[in-house]
Amino acid sequence: MVPAEDRNAPLKRQRQLEAVTEMKPILAGLALAGALAVTSVFPAAAQETSTNRVAAETDWSVFVESDPTECWSVSAPKETVNTRDGRVVEVRRGDILLFIVYRPGSGAMGEVTFTGGYPFAPNSTVNVDIGGTTFEMFTDGEWAWAASDGDDTKMITAMKRGAEAVLTARSARGTQTKDTFSLLGFTAALEEAEKRCGS
Repeated sequence: MVPAEDRNAPLKRQRQLEAVTEMKPILAGLALAGALAVTSVFPAAAQETSTNRVAAETDWSVFVESDPTECWSVSAPKETVNTRDGRVVEVRRGDILLFIVYRPGSGAMGEVTFTGGYPFAPNSTVNVDIGGTTFEMFTDGEWAWAASDGDDTKMITAMKRGAEAVLTARSARGTQTKDTFSLLGFTAALEEAEKRCGS
């Protein structure tokens, strides 16, 4: 017998792909690439471009959109390492962001989403290490998600307990990327997003 959450995976994936289309203009306004690395979750330039931030919790911020209603807590990596053939290389990447998304209209209530700033290798996965507990996210283009609502819940629980999340992935060009996200402020930001868009 197939578990219910696995039977729902195709529906979840379709919801996520539709959400990506809706979020692209919003993400373009955030202008976060590399700017969050040291002290501020959202630099002045990003604040000028995007006016929908409603909270900042240490290394995480909360954004809200009203049409359609959606909320997300988001952070950029504190450290990024790109390697090819075992050697550190410099590569150009777009926005690198880790989200928890609440979209009541489409039933998305706490989806873990990652964009690596490049197209992922076809049929590859993103490995997520949170305090020694590992998870996998499936990829589509420049986006990655947990496979099921149950996996989202497990990842969020680990993120609440952890200090950092390390996401390792492979680009379509064969570059391996390792992005380290601080989890300081994660729980408070998550609670704020859930309060604004949760049930």
